[in-house]
Amino acid sequence: MQYVLDQLVPPIVRDSRWFMYLPMRFVLKNRVGDFMTFKEWVFTSSDRQFGALYERTADVSQLQGETDLNTECLNEILRLVQNKNVLDVGCGRGLLAERLSASNKVTACDVVIDDDVRARFPAVTFERANIECLPYGDDSFDVVVSTHTLEHVKNLSAAVSELRRVAKEAVVIVVPKQRPYKYTFSLHTQFFPYEWSLEAAFGRGAGVSIKNLGGDWLYHQDLLARQTA
Repeated sequence: MQYVLDQLVPPIVRDSRWFMYLPMRFVLKNRVGDFMTFKEWVFTSSDRQFGALYERTADVSQLQGETDLNTECLNEILRLVQNKNVLDVGCGRGLLAERLSASNKVTACDVVIDDDVRARFPAVTFERANIECLPYGDDSFDVVVSTHTLEHVKNLSAAVSELRRVAKEAVVIVVPKQRPYKYTFSLHTQFFPYEWSLEAAFGRGAGVSIKNLGGDWLYHQDLLARQTA
């Protein structure tokens, strides 16, 4: 369904409220209003309003399952990150954090952390935090991972700067390969349809690799390589 809407439906139709209302009402049910008006007010919202939206739409997010992360990206992250002190930013329901905790020390944060997530994954330290203003010192973690989170932020440059600030060795980012539209089934503010979209947003220099895995982008930056370049 997402492929058809993104690739085959003309933009003039895709951005029509009248065209999108019925499929969004079918999928999102009583939360359709939150999603259809989201982009009209999100960039002027307060952190409290932004967090409250995610709390009241949590039931919709859970319909997508334990994680948005596809198998290819998950396996690549587990290959890249071993025996490290890791921060998982935008941890969602904790699946990636739990998988990483098998061979790493893991702290995981998000704007909303459900109590059941803490209970299910006791090996992970869960904390509430906003990606645009992380409550950690510079170089606090060896590796910082953020998957399917940057497409939700209001201030993209601030969020990326924060990920790099608290990381000592590497940053790993996963975002969906998606075209921008006014009405979307997820609360997305940022869109990355092309590889150069990531280069424009995150930069590309020494130590950077970008892969298209399972329809998502995986961006890996070795910060040590950047320092020695």
